[in-house]
Amino acid sequence: MNRDLSLSAAHVTGEAGKLQTGEVLRYAQSIINSWSPLGRMNLTERERHHLKRFIKELNLHRGRHTEFVSVYVPQGYDLNKIIQHLSQEQGTATNIKSAGTRKNVISSLERMIQHLRLFRQTPPNGLAVFSGNVAEREGQEDFKVWSIEPPLPLNVRIYRCDKTFVTDILEDMLDAKEAYGMIVIDRRDANIALLKGKSIIPLLKTHSEVPGKFKAGGQSAARFERLREGAAKEHYKKVAEYAKEQFLGMKGLKGILVGGPGPTKYEFVDGGYITNEVKKKIIAIKDLSYTEEFGLQELLEKSQDVLASEEVAQEKKIMGDFFNLLATNQGKVAYGEAEVMKQLQIGTVGTLLLSELLDDEKIEQFEQEAEKVKTSVMIISVETREGAQLRDIGRVAAILRFEV
Repeated sequence: MNRDLSLSAAHVTGEAGKLQTGEVLRYAQSIINSWSPLGRMNLTERERHHLKRFIKELNLHRGRHTEFVSVYVPQGYDLNKIIQHLSQEQGTATNIKSAGTRKNVISSLERMIQHLRLFRQTPPNGLAVFSGNVAEREGQEDFKVWSIEPPLPLNVRIYRCDKTFVTDILEDMLDAKEAYGMIVIDRRDANIALLKGKSIIPLLKTHSEVPGKFKAGGQSAARFERLREGAAKEHYKKVAEYAKEQFLGMKGLKGILVGGPGPTKYEFVDGGYITNEVKKKIIAIKDLSYTEEFGLQELLEKSQDVLASEEVAQEKKIMGDFFNLLATNQGKVAYGEAEVMKQLQIGTVGTLLLSELLDDEKIEQFEQEAEKVKTSVMIISVETREGAQLRDIGRVAAILRFEV
C-alpha cells in the first residue's frame, strides 16, 4: 500500500458474502512526494480534510445493539494474528443471546476478515478497520467495511463491538501536536502566543511600567534614565517568567520565535532574564516593525526560513507565488471554479489550490480531475492571511504550467 493516507470503503452484499469494491478515497501521488520523516506529529491540510471526511462518514451510522466492529492494528503487527483473533471472536459471538445481534456481529467479522485478506501485510502506519450492518431498517442487510491507513503511526491494538464505531483515536490525530512558542516584545508591551498548525493562539499580553521618553519635572536626566532602565528590567523579568510558565515542559514544543522592534528583543534574550531551559528552545530572533497582534503575524511571516518544513510556511509560500503571478503575469494563473476546472481539464494546471471551505463534493471533483493530468493539489486553510484571500476570490485557484 502507498505511503499516502489511503482510505477505502468496501460494500458487501448478498448471502454469499462476496466482496464488491465500492468508493475508494485516496490521495494523489503528491501526498507521497511530500511525506515528511518519521516522527512527524502534524497533518497536512489535505490529510486533515480527508481524515475528517472519513470520520464523518463513520459517525453517520448507529447500530441498534453492540454490533459495529472496530479494529485497530498497530504498525509492525502481524496481520495474520489479527485475522486469527477475529476468527476466534466469531466463535465467541455464537453465544450472543439476540439472534439479530448475533448474526450481525458474526457477519461483520466475516466481512472484515475477507477485507483484511486483501492486504499482504500491515501498512507502514498500521491499519484501522470498521465493519457493520448499516441498514436503516431492522431485519435488512447492508454490510459495509471501511479501512484506513492513518497518516500518523498507530501504536494501539483494539478490538471492540459497540453501537458506534470507535473513532476517537483517529479524531485525536486531527489535533496539531507540534507547536512553536512566540514572543513579541518591546519596552512597553509583550505578547506571548502559540503557533499550532497554522493558527496563532494568543496566550497572554502584558504591559510594562517603563515611563515615556519625556521625564517629569524635578527629575534629573540621569535619575530618570535609571528609572526607565529599572522598569525595563522588571518588564523583562516578568515576561521571562511568563515564558517559563507557558513553555517550560510543554509537550510537542519545537522551538520559540522571538521578535520585536529595535534592540529590545536582544536585551531580553541576552540579558540573563530567561532560564537556560527556555533559552535553549529559542530558534529565531526577528526584527519587527510592529508589536501586539500585528507583531505576531509579522513574526510568523519573517520566520518562514526556520518554519520551511512546516505546512503553514509551505501554504504561505505557494499562495504568495500565486498572488505575485496574479499581479505580474496573469496568464500564468487562474481562479474561480469554472475557469480553473476548464484549465484543469485541458491539462494546463500545474498546482491546484483549494480552500478548505469548498464543499467536500467539489473538492473530490477537482481532485479527480487533477489526478488524471498529474496536477499537484493543496488544500489551503483560512487561518492565514493568504488563505483568507483565496476564500475571497472564489475558493479555487491555480498556478498554470505555462502562460495561456
